[in-house]
Amino acid sequence: MIDNIEQIAYDWIKASTDETDIKSEYYCRTRDVFQARVDRMVIFLLRDGKIKEDDAYVISAIAGEIGNNSFDHNLGNWTDIAGIFFAYEFSGGKLKIILADRGRGVLTTLKRVKPELNNDMEAIKTAFTERISGRAPENRGNGLKFVKENVQNKKMRLAFTSGNGKAELNEKMEIEKIEDKINGCLAILSF
Repeated sequence: MIDNIEQIAYDWIKASTDETDIKSEYYCRTRDVFQARVDRMVIFLLRDGKIKEDDAYVISAIAGEIGNNSFDHNLGNWTDIAGIFFAYEFSGGKLKIILADRGRGVLTTLKRVKPELNNDMEAIKTAFTERISGRAPENRGNGLKFVKENVQNKKMRLAFTSGNGKAELNEKMEIEKIEDKINGCLAILSF
């Protein structure tokens, strides 16, 4: 069991560049390292029937989408440290997955293709509800809609923070402004 992975992730994302633990077992410098750890997570979840097979693969797809977004939307534009934080724990029949990046964040990414966005809350709402991509003109933009739909269908909970905006998704989605700004993104998925 991991001790307080939320705090470890928060410390990782908020630390100054020279104090960020890039030797951490939770740090994935590249997409291939991240994908290997997601695959390892699925094997762990399926072992001993911790989670039903179809749920394990949906969870894997959600984590993969969020983590891959970090790599896709920050490629060549990382603010300081390239890569993501990825950790998970399974305790008492409950799964928690944490993903974090020190990238540009949702607002900066989407403002390139939708300049009328005014704040982090609008950007997060747009990311989860509209077919839009910060990688335009590529025909993309369904990923976080897929995440939202499956979080709701599987009765999961997702807390997604970028900048000073935070979305809480379960049966519905609520977005609020928070005081403590996150540079990049922090996602906490619970099942």
